[in-house]
Amino acid sequence: MDIDLDTGRLFVFLCGLMFWALLERLLTFRRAVTPLLKRVALHAAVAALNTMLMRLLIYVPLLAWIVYVEQMGWGLGRWLGLSGWVEFVLTVIVLDGFDYVWHRANHRVAFLWRFHKAHHADNDLDVFTALRFHPGELLISSAVKAIWIVLWGPSAFAWFLFEAIVSLCAQMHHSNIDLPDNIERPLAAVIVTPRFHAAHHLVDRTYGDQNFSTIFSFWDLAFSTLAPWLPHEAMRTKPMGLPDGRGDTLSAKQLLLEPFKSRNVGLVPSDDA
Repeated sequence: MDIDLDTGRLFVFLCGLMFWALLERLLTFRRAVTPLLKRVALHAAVAALNTMLMRLLIYVPLLAWIVYVEQMGWGLGRWLGLSGWVEFVLTVIVLDGFDYVWHRANHRVAFLWRFHKAHHADNDLDVFTALRFHPGELLISSAVKAIWIVLWGPSAFAWFLFEAIVSLCAQMHHSNIDLPDNIERPLAAVIVTPRFHAAHHLVDRTYGDQNFSTIFSFWDLAFSTLAPWLPHEAMRTKPMGLPDGRGDTLSAKQLLLEPFKSRNVGLVPSDDA
């Protein structure tokens, strides 16, 4: 079953990537400032490296941990006796809440930000940015997810479905498309849309240190981290990425060395969450 789940998640990931990449070509919103082929090559290489490391170091231990926690009956979900679609729906909501807290921590704790800023050090924002994560961040987040698992106690099936949904949502809200204001505003009140998340990637830290949600956007409203509203046209020209190091955003070497560089470290707010 574990092979089927993992294969299914990979299939969903690849289909989503191709879908949003094609849609971006048809409905491009922001004009690119870096060459597309170089972007694809870099982010494909980073994704391949991360996939290999996760398969070798994380996948089997984490799956074994999920099964063990489920067998032991640990976690709030198990104690409440949740099962079926109720367990799945609540698992998605609860784990999305955990993800909000973790994402916010990556912008508030200087050590975590050193790794996470590799993701933000991209002068463009498109579906390939969803592949841009430092291996160190993924390894650290896997350890944190092990805590989520014991706190909530999701079934293996619900966990992999949640991971697949997160993957699709990340591809969607990183994509270089935009919706008309009359659609964007009501939709962004419920789920994370491309414009909602694009604000989070702006060089302007008024927006870049807000909007931490992944699936449901109401977490930012609930915890007062909702960025000011930006209309459609305003999002077209505002620069993406980080202030420093903009000349080597497509360097694989610099991406891997990013946690050890002092540039942009000072962007962490002093009011730790």
